[in-house]
Amino acid sequence: MKLINRICQILAIVSGVAAVALFFLGDFATIVSNKFGVTLSGAQLAFGGSEKVADATITMAQSAHIWFCIIVTILGALFSILTFKFKAMRYAAPVATLITAVYMLVIALSNPFNFVDYRTQPVGQLGTVLSIKYSAVVFGITALLFAATILGIAHLLVSDKIAVAGTKKLTIPRRIIAFFRDYKSETKKIAWPNLKFVVKNTFIVLVICAIIGAFIWVLDWGLANVLKLLLGA
Repeated sequence: MKLINRICQILAIVSGVAAVALFFLGDFATIVSNKFGVTLSGAQLAFGGSEKVADATITMAQSAHIWFCIIVTILGALFSILTFKFKAMRYAAPVATLITAVYMLVIALSNPFNFVDYRTQPVGQLGTVLSIKYSAVVFGITALLFAATILGIAHLLVSDKIAVAGTKKLTIPRRIIAFFRDYKSETKKIAWPNLKFVVKNTFIVLVICAIIGAFIWVLDWGLANVLKLLLGA
């Protein structure tokens, strides 16, 4: 069991680090304009990196979507590494990688024009952009992030099972099941009011609201008139 736990932990780290590496080393998208085409990595698109094409140097604007994915992917990989030292990171690592995995899946399945910021500094270096295409790296990053998430959850569950072995504590899945069982039993104890009771209490609330509203209106009207008299004097 401990060996399986360690394997899941190491593979989760490898998947997360590999995803980070692909952002920086792999070709993320190809932008084709009426002047030329340029292939850029995720880091270049995210942080506004430069790429030399023919006799020109293309400097990209920062893409907020890809920037977010890179930052959270780095955090997920860092949390996975810290699981060796801090047990609490077993919860944070899969959460971070899952967030990025879902975001990257949306990016991969959507129109690249919605997520790749093809503006340049200064504006107009690319000319008129005709098309943007993702490379296989985008889907590779997405797959690695989902793999890191699954392995991170597996590491969390196996570690939890090892920790509660020989004790009366419940594992995480059993705690979740127990929670919903308790929730179901508590809902059965609820005494739902009948229609007559609801109508009666609703009427009382409306009357009280009307009385309080009328009192505030009279008080406001009286104070306003007193203030006018004082200012007039």
